[in-house]
Amino acid sequence: MKLCTLLALAALSASTPLLAAGDAVAGQTKAAVCAACHGIDGNSSDPQYPKIAGQHADYLAHQLALFKTSVRNNPIMLGFSITLSEQDMADLGAYFASQAAKPDIADESLVRLAEPIWRGGDGKRGIPACAACHGPSGRGNPASRYPALAGQHAQYSAGMLRRFRDGELHGSDANGQAMAQLAKPLTDAEIDALASYLQGLDSASP
Repeated sequence: MKLCTLLALAALSASTPLLAAGDAVAGQTKAAVCAACHGIDGNSSDPQYPKIAGQHADYLAHQLALFKTSVRNNPIMLGFSITLSEQDMADLGAYFASQAAKPDIADESLVRLAEPIWRGGDGKRGIPACAACHGPSGRGNPASRYPALAGQHAQYSAGMLRRFRDGELHGSDANGQAMAQLAKPLTDAEIDALASYLQGLDSASP
């Protein structure tokens, strides 16, 4: 499938919001179970678990729905999400979206490799600019469920990009399929550089 078609399908599939409106206050109570891995405010201290503070509410709720239905395959998250209602997911999304993501630093030696791909892509290999979907400052696009990436742990981002490259994630979810195609041409060195670059983007807090 052509890349432009995949991106169009991803944007279309992401345009339908969940029906429930999230309540951040209710979500704070429900988020207690999330704290062990993601931190009480969504800023995880363990880099194997993603920071979810400041992430878009609808994106978070949608990911929980993907985990619950095993479209996004993760046994740990399946266990946590299986009992969640649509309202629970929306409340959790609203709570973590209301928290401020804590910025981090990048390895300066990797910026020269990562920044051109982030800002301009690589036309010869069919890689569009990462910023085209996730924004120049890494804040994403909530309308299309393109996540915020600024300040994310480099270890987590690198792992995700490798798994996308290997086609392991998100099943039939259009955004996941698009990322699998986009990540295919990336080398390990480019993935590590991009992950470090994301970790150090200055706009981690909205």
